[in-house]
Amino acid sequence: MAKQLLKSGIIVSTMTLLSRLLGLVRDIVMANFLGATWVTDVFLVAQKIPNFLRRLFAEGAFSQAFIPVLSEYQSNRDIQEVKKLIAETAGTLAVVLSVVAVIGILGSPVLVMMFGPGFIGKSHEFELASLLLKITFPYILFISLTAFCGSVLNSIGRFAVPAFTPVLLNLSIISAAIVVSPAAPDKTATALAWGVFVAGIAQFLFQLPFLWREKLLVKPSWGWKSTGVQKILVLMGPALFGVSVAQINLLLDTVIASFLEKDGSITWLYYSDRMLEFPLGIFAIAISTVILPSLSRQHAKKDVKEFNQTLNWGLRLVFLIGLPATIGLFMMAEPIILTVFQHGEYSLLSAYYTSLSLKAYIIGLLGFMLIKVLATGFFSRQDTKTPVKIGIFAMAVNMLFNLLLFVPLEHVGLALATAISAIVNASLLFYNLRKSAVFIADGCWKSWFAKLFVANLVLIAFIYFFMVPIESWKTWGLIDRATNMAFLVVGSVFVYLVSLFLLRVKLSDLRYD
Repeated sequence: MAKQLLKSGIIVSTMTLLSRLLGLVRDIVMANFLGATWVTDVFLVAQKIPNFLRRLFAEGAFSQAFIPVLSEYQSNRDIQEVKKLIAETAGTLAVVLSVVAVIGILGSPVLVMMFGPGFIGKSHEFELASLLLKITFPYILFISLTAFCGSVLNSIGRFAVPAFTPVLLNLSIISAAIVVSPAAPDKTATALAWGVFVAGIAQFLFQLPFLWREKLLVKPSWGWKSTGVQKILVLMGPALFGVSVAQINLLLDTVIASFLEKDGSITWLYYSDRMLEFPLGIFAIAISTVILPSLSRQHAKKDVKEFNQTLNWGLRLVFLIGLPATIGLFMMAEPIILTVFQHGEYSLLSAYYTSLSLKAYIIGLLGFMLIKVLATGFFSRQDTKTPVKIGIFAMAVNMLFNLLLFVPLEHVGLALATAISAIVNASLLFYNLRKSAVFIADGCWKSWFAKLFVANLVLIAFIYFFMVPIESWKTWGLIDRATNMAFLVVGSVFVYLVSLFLLRVKLSDLRYD
């Protein structure tokens, strides 16, 4: 089982890496064409609102509620009942989200007032935000249907296609920016919004042939009152909060940042969050995506031993990858931002401010990664109430620290508050899993942590001794920056892997039989 999980995890991570690299190219293109200006702030707010709803309705709450129910049907019922569940879920989801999309388009000015209140009284910002939101809001419908298709494929072990699909979003936005270049910033932002719209349709259509090949492409039907759909809705309600607390916190950061006097605050938070999402998406989301169907099947079969071993496996992988990612991103924050984003309209000052919020976010990286795996331990057992209670408390913690920190630390305070909230959330999830005996630590953790401690000390020493002073990074051109960054990244990975090898940490340590 562990070997298959590891193989599936590598597939998802590889596809996600491709998507994230193209996402990085997309962000570089945006930074180059728009810089950190009010236009960029407006576009990011208009993009973030449907993106936030996508996390709630699609990748987040829906997937976490749908996959356990679908896995239960696949384990205990015949194929016709499975297809009926898929058809009724698809039809109900499409109708509900079509209504949501229409409301969002018609009510875009109200949504801008709610999620970007700092734009009220600024006519250019408010009008552009309303226009862009009208264009991007239908994305929630198409990407939710995309997530539905991906959930069905994930449930039968077909992970590659759903993991590859986000590549189409990045290609669409990059193409839109290049087609209109050079153009006025507001025209570029409008083109990017249309790129988001087109990407939603393309991502949905891309997955349909693969469902057809698996004989799971069925005609949607309305099924609001069916037993399976009602069970999904019951699980999905609390999960709207439980799985998406981090996104709610980031959205609250954007709302408060819209009041900050410095133009670019929202942009600085966005780009630092994008760098945070890189390891989070490639590894933590990949691990949780792979183990959710397995945990759901093991729970349906009442296989407590396998369930606990899968959870131990997932958590060990998080620490193996999360600790060095946290160290590397924190120590190299400003050189990374200078190398990746400081080109064209993106100034040295913007790069500096972005690196500060990146460091603040990175403090919570391990927490963010642990949440993805720990929450899966609850959702796979169809327990969405516990994560939502914890999530609401963590959100309250985030708001408290937002209010305490955003005045003295400005946008950095907002990022730090989100990091603190993630640590609190992960800690409480872990405590509850242990308290209810859902998670029982096996006998490998002490030696595992001891070896990781030594390996990460070696990593810290390597970065400290070989990283050139920041003033040199500021004066270098792109080639010098890229060359030195490549040396640091490749060298860090090499040093860490060699240290693990010398400490006799092997892939077999992650196996269980």
